[in-house]
Amino acid sequence: MAPSPLGGEGASRRPLLEIVIPAYNEEGRLPGGLLQLCAKLARMPFPTSVIVVDNASTDRTAEIVSGWPRGPVPVRLARCATPGKGAAVRAGLIGTTAPFVGFCDADMATDLDAIDHALGLLLSGERVVIGSRAHRDSRVENRHSRIRELGAYGFRALAGALVRGVSDTQCGFKFFDGVLARETAELLRTPGFAFDVELLARCVERGGRVREIPVRWRDMPGSRFSPAKHTFGIVLELGRIWLRLRTKPGSAARPAWEPPLDPVGYP
Repeated sequence: MAPSPLGGEGASRRPLLEIVIPAYNEEGRLPGGLLQLCAKLARMPFPTSVIVVDNASTDRTAEIVSGWPRGPVPVRLARCATPGKGAAVRAGLIGTTAPFVGFCDADMATDLDAIDHALGLLLSGERVVIGSRAHRDSRVENRHSRIRELGAYGFRALAGALVRGVSDTQCGFKFFDGVLARETAELLRTPGFAFDVELLARCVERGGRVREIPVRWRDMPGSRFSPAKHTFGIVLELGRIWLRLRTKPGSAARPAWEPPLDPVGYP
């Protein structure tokens, strides 16, 4: 692994922004993604840091993060044994302390210039800012099959009934007021693919309006999502979220986690 060319100070200062990267067997994509993200954050005029959450990987993901060279943007490893991207993101958000936090995917499919836009809105008072590939000003390079596109359309229709007014709940680029993110992550019970829907619905429930921004996004190789394999589980997961959102806290006993319907949970 090539060391980061970036050096400098700032690693010891409390970050204003922390970004979580959920990672399951990402030894192939993670080094390049971390280089891109750290290079972007190093140009910010304030301290930042990165948390990579190893989601019980069986490859060198954890080793790559543990050995990442020191630089102006600290990169630390967190671990989450519960399978599923939702579980990993939850663990990462709960482990943050910064005033502003976010998460993005290891492949950096969303152009990182969107961080400037997202943070500017957070600094102006917005509490939830998410990338939207459905935004009219977005530029999307999509290599998905027709079947997957139809599946995504159906998912958006179902998700829209739970998070009204949001056109794209699944873009892996979301930023939050830190306090809201940590409080909401504590309530999150969806470990798999549909966790974004519950996360956003919980934010709205707590008074956080969702602001969508345009992004430049390109489909990256390595997706683990299969319409044939995962669609039924996702529909059930959305049903669980619907029921959960209508259950008042404490009105009925519930487990800390629902059993994962999708053992991978990574798109």
